[in-house]
Amino acid sequence: MDHPVSRVLALLELLQARPGLTGTELADRLGVDERTVRRYVARLVDLGIPVRADRGRYGGYRLLPGFRLPPLMLTGDEAASVVLGLLAGRRSGLAVGEQAAESALAKIQRVLPPQLRERVEAVEQTLGLTSAPAAGPNPAAAALFTLAEAARRRRRVRLAYRDRHGVPTEREFDPYGLVFHSGRWYTTGLDHRSGEQRTFRLDRIGSAELREAAFEPPEDFDPVQRVMESLASVPWTHEVEVVLTTTLAEARHRIPPVAGTLTATGDGRVLLRARAQNLDGVAMMLAGLGHPFTVLRPDALRDEVRALAARLTAWSAEG
Repeated sequence: MDHPVSRVLALLELLQARPGLTGTELADRLGVDERTVRRYVARLVDLGIPVRADRGRYGGYRLLPGFRLPPLMLTGDEAASVVLGLLAGRRSGLAVGEQAAESALAKIQRVLPPQLRERVEAVEQTLGLTSAPAAGPNPAAAALFTLAEAARRRRRVRLAYRDRHGVPTEREFDPYGLVFHSGRWYTTGLDHRSGEQRTFRLDRIGSAELREAAFEPPEDFDPVQRVMESLASVPWTHEVEVVLTTTLAEARHRIPPVAGTLTATGDGRVLLRARAQNLDGVAMMLAGLGHPFTVLRPDALRDEVRALAARLTAWSAEG
């Protein structure tokens, strides 16, 4: 590390990894004197990287948040973790923006050491994921960050939104929280246009503007549970009601919230209410629970259960 530029970069790496190191500690790690450390710090400041020097017994040097992101000095494991995180986020739909994950991934991969880049590429090319790739567009980063800030500060927002039919609306909205589920981002809260609690998909939000009005969410409000209930109540072809001979705790363990709502009946059983586009999937879910059940409606679900039983019997007799 004989070249001064190398030592300046090494100083930047130390400040990112160990904020608060004193001038003496930095000098020992860099192999220079404290006067040279101060000169290196001044070089970083000249490059637009803000460094603060705290005086006193427990003082030290640390980086301050700046108007731009300084160069990041990552170890091999850290760089690999970032790359794999970007790959997973792109696959799951967790990423924001149409090209943000791809451009960030390309920038990091270009500067990885050859050996590490080959290892990361080997993981990318051989990794198998059990979940299906997320479908549909990613939400805009600006809308996501505005809604997150509004939810944290309990401030109202003005949304430009398009519903599932593409009809544009503008509405005042109190965001109680953000939820990521099955490859999509959602926000849930009070919609002042309808006067009801609503759930909105972030990829359908054109813009979100922070307002001055404040709000208080309902006590013990659970955004995840609310989004699950909202998704379960989306209109479908069939309304399903089934009584399950099991406990409410066991039913909740076996049936995901998005599949329907579960209510204790008072006689030790559970009422499942759900909506479905196709009843064959409901029949298979019920068969896989391992508990007796009684179909209340629709009658067509009973036919699907009988048809499934007949298929299973025929398949088990083959050969």
